[in-house]
Amino acid sequence: MIQTLPERMSFAEFVEWYPDNGRRYELHNGIVIEMQPTGSHELIAGFLAEELTLAIRTAKLPYTIPRTCLIKPRFPDSGYQPDIVILNRTVLTEEPLWEKASTIQYGKTVPLVIEVVSTNWQDDYAHKLVEYEAMAIPEYWIVDFRALGAVRYIGKPKQPTITVCQLVEGEYQMQRFISGQRLDSNIFPELDLTTNTIFQAAQM
Repeated sequence: MIQTLPERMSFAEFVEWYPDNGRRYELHNGIVIEMQPTGSHELIAGFLAEELTLAIRTAKLPYTIPRTCLIKPRFPDSGYQPDIVILNRTVLTEEPLWEKASTIQYGKTVPLVIEVVSTNWQDDYAHKLVEYEAMAIPEYWIVDFRALGAVRYIGKPKQPTITVCQLVEGEYQMQRFISGQRLDSNIFPELDLTTNTIFQAAQM
């Protein structure tokens, strides 16, 4: 569930306004939106963060997963806060807004970004996909554990699906992974992670 707040802001105003209250907000074309994820959503995001942190340490990659991070897309007056962002430490110094506002604007800094789908699934499959592609972020996962996305995105019959988008010659090539399948990631080729393991993380 999401709640739209009445403020209309530029991205610079949004960064200055962003409150330190533990809540998550995004800016969509000047409109501030408070993100209100469900418990299941957070369990899956937490599980993926743990698995990817282990993969980073095992492979000794120069990556990190920040607690909070804003992505500044090319679309004006917008700022997204993905569920998981993998950052390349070796190029963080080239990000002009990182030290001041933990904000990323160059795709080369982000090997992988992940969105766990909630009721605002249109943003994950449409707006954010287009913006992450335009930034040239190499890999984007859409984790639709409740099969909320439209049939055109996850097929018919609708079922829990993870869509892995990989940048090839400037465009995302998409693979769907459903029940029982092992994910295929260019960023983490040794990652042994199945859709079932991820979906089961939502269970209490």
